[in-house]
Amino acid sequence: MRVGYKLFAEGYGPREIVEQAVRAERAGFDFVEISDHFHPWLFSHGHSGFVWSMLAAIAERTERIEIVTGVTCPFLRVHPAIVAQAAATTAVLSGERFTLGVGSGERLNEHVVGKGWPNVTTRHEMLRESIDIMRLLWSGGYHSYKGEHLVLEDAQVFDLPERPPRVVVAASGARSARLAARYGDGIFATDPDAVITETYRGQGGDGPCYGEVPLAWAADDGTALESARELFRFGLTGWKVQSELPNPVNFEAATALISREAMADAFGYGPDPERHLKVVRSFVSAGFDHLALINAGPDPEGFFTFFENELAEPIRDMTRTPVGI
Repeated sequence: MRVGYKLFAEGYGPREIVEQAVRAERAGFDFVEISDHFHPWLFSHGHSGFVWSMLAAIAERTERIEIVTGVTCPFLRVHPAIVAQAAATTAVLSGERFTLGVGSGERLNEHVVGKGWPNVTTRHEMLRESIDIMRLLWSGGYHSYKGEHLVLEDAQVFDLPERPPRVVVAASGARSARLAARYGDGIFATDPDAVITETYRGQGGDGPCYGEVPLAWAADDGTALESARELFRFGLTGWKVQSELPNPVNFEAATALISREAMADAFGYGPDPERHLKVVRSFVSAGFDHLALINAGPDPEGFFTFFENELAEPIRDMTRTPVGI
């Protein structure tokens, strides 16, 4: 079992994101996970740096912590050949500490290049073709590829790591979990849903299961919940909404009536460690073995200290307990 920290690149500028990655390594986290966005979810977030620049800086500023994208859409905003090159370079710079998380994308980020927004079945087909293209390029030499949706013409990635990056596929239900088992090296999810992990394992998937654990630390409950609502209320809309709305203004409208009480039902919050650990246990019981802790609270440094003093040891003890107990 491994414990990571979610770098919320929509809520903090690029320099701060790099500093948080350095601090996460010092706090003892096993990995950091970072989203790959063009737009933030909400106007109040105010940031959305270019992920590959931040990854390069993190690779150079850290020594042992693993680095994961959570997640990259590799077929609309950027062609999979470019993602393959970027991932290979990041793997080289990090000493092969990099894992590429991929998914079928959100309209919020992918519509900006004017190629339209395919339905989910088509996006899954494009994701499969993208993984094929990236693996071809990571195998060395020149390659061409002609799929139903994507084309690669006479291309080679010259700087390759000794081992290809691991590809972890995002899943929100059984259908995408089956895709992850067949085409990926692991699975990535945001809900503590045992159907996802059980489907993945049942279809032959034997890689890591990444889950994002929603927490919000602050010295008092009210501050924690208000910050969680301000930063992460978009997460309560559900994946079918998150993948379809085109701009931050739409998410502002869709989340206007989400209350602090609603956030309390979804997040571990405030200064009580047990409230946080209860949410962590829900992911462990659902079969996740790589836990990316989100801090939706207002004070990253306070959360790192809270993790070091109150969460790290109980979580690592918990992860040594058989799933379901």
